[in-house]
Amino acid sequence: MSAYLGEFIGTMILMLLGCGVNAGVNLKKSYSFDSGWIIITLGWGLGVAMAVYVVGGISGAHINPAVTLGLASVGEFDWNLVPGYIIAQMFGAIAGATIVYLQYLPHWRQTEDAGVKLGVFSTSPAIANTPANLLSEIIGTFMLVLGLLGIGSNEFTEGLNPLIVGFLVLSIGLSLGGSTGYAINPARDLGPRIAHFLLPIAGKGDSNWRYSWIPVAGPIIGGIYAGLFYYALFKDEVKTEFWGLTAVIAVLAITAVIKERKNA
Repeated sequence: MSAYLGEFIGTMILMLLGCGVNAGVNLKKSYSFDSGWIIITLGWGLGVAMAVYVVGGISGAHINPAVTLGLASVGEFDWNLVPGYIIAQMFGAIAGATIVYLQYLPHWRQTEDAGVKLGVFSTSPAIANTPANLLSEIIGTFMLVLGLLGIGSNEFTEGLNPLIVGFLVLSIGLSLGGSTGYAINPARDLGPRIAHFLLPIAGKGDSNWRYSWIPVAGPIIGGIYAGLFYYALFKDEVKTEFWGLTAVIAVLAITAVIKERKNA
C-alpha cells in the first residue's frame, strides 16, 4: 500500500469515528444522544489512536495537514511528499464524513436544528471572536504537534505509541476544545464541511463558509510554529521563520485581548 493511500484510509477512519461520535451524541433518537462533551472528546481520542494503529506503519499516520507541514518545516518530512499527503487527507476526510452520513441516515430528519447537523461535520466557535478563535486553533494545534514531537523522542513499549497519541488528543479536547471545538486539523474541518455542503441532508442549512478559514489557517500556523519551537528550544536550531511566526502570534494575541476589552 502506498503512503498516500495510507493517509487516505487513516484520515477516513479518523472522520468515521470522530464525526461518528459527534453524530451519536447530537442527533435525536440515537442511543447515545445527549451523552456530553466527555464522550465526544473520548471518541475523537480513540478515533485518532485507531487510525494511527491501522496506517502508522504505512504512512506514519499524519492524518492531518498541520502535522505534515509542521514536520516538513523542520526537515522531518520530505516537502516533495507534502502535496500528495494533503490531497489524500482531504479526500479521506470527505469519505469518512460521507460514511457517517450513511450510518446515521434516519436521524437527520428527526433533528430539527440545522446548526446541530453542521456540528456533526465541522467546528464552530462557542463565542464568535475572530482573533480569539484563530488564536485558540493555533494554541490547540501547537500543543498537538509539540506533543507528537515529544512522544516521538521517548521510548515506549512496542505498540503503545498510537494509544499515547490518542491520549494527547483527548487531553487537548478536554482542556482546550471548549472554545472552538478543537479542529486542530484543516482536513478534519474542511473535508467534512465540503461533505455537508454536497450531501442531501434533510434540513441542513448552510455550511458556514464564513468561519471555515479559521480551522484551516489556525492549525497550519500552530503546527508549523510547534515544529520551529521544538527545534529552537530542544535542538538549538533556531530558524528565521521561528521569530517571524512568534511576532505574528504575539500581534494576534494582543489584537484578541484588545477586541475582548472593547466588547466588555
